Amino acid sequence: MTPLQFKTAGGEGLDILCLGAHCDDIEIGCGGTLLKLIAEYPVRHLKWVVFASNAERKPEALGSAEAFLEGVAQPEIRILDYRDAFLPSFAAEIKEHFESIKSSFNPNLVFTHYREDRHQDHRLLSGLAWNTFRSHLILEYEIPKYDGDLGTPNCFFHLTEEQANRKVELLLNHFTSQKEKHWFDRETFLALLRIRGMESASPTRYAEAFHLRKMVL
Repeated sequence: MTPLQFKTAGGEGLDILCLGAHCDDIEIGCGGTLLKLIAEYPVRHLKWVVFASNAERKPEALGSAEAFLEGVAQPEIRILDYRDAFLPSFAAEIKEHFESIKSSFNPNLVFTHYREDRHQDHRLLSGLAWNTFRSHLILEYEIPKYDGDLGTPNCFFHLTEEQANRKVELLLNHFTSQKEKHWFDRETFLALLRIRGMESASPTRYAEAFHLRKMVL
């Protein structure tokens, strides 16, 4: 397979929107890909929006986002304060946030949750992303969890070993509140990257995978 390349009008750089339900979702789902894009392309503007947080996790999320986005010319990080696991109860308010983003930002690329994710917060954001950004390239990322809801993704970003390790290091270093969870460890994150690398014949062994539902060539 020959990898496709991004090309922006006038070479002005990529405008990227990252949507996450919880404080570590974006990093787990597409953190390695963001490190790769920032290293290989000019990224003009990156908007990073997390919807659920609390007093303990919000500082972790801010520090992590800043670390992942080092080198981005115009990063915009928003960590909102909705209650974890209750986002569908605030669907109308969250829809207003999506409309506000759309009115002021026209991204080349949108990262959001997998439509078939078992977590209700994740599914809500995925549905709203598709409802709001109808003329955009949307990539749905995956979150490993107890539910066993990983699908069969069809879009891959090959990562170097350095990028894979950097992603995992940043996750473990910044989200110390999650270290007691049985799945939140180096082995879990690297295992999924290695499996997706195998599935996409990555020459560097590692990859992040996404569900790409619509694309115009």
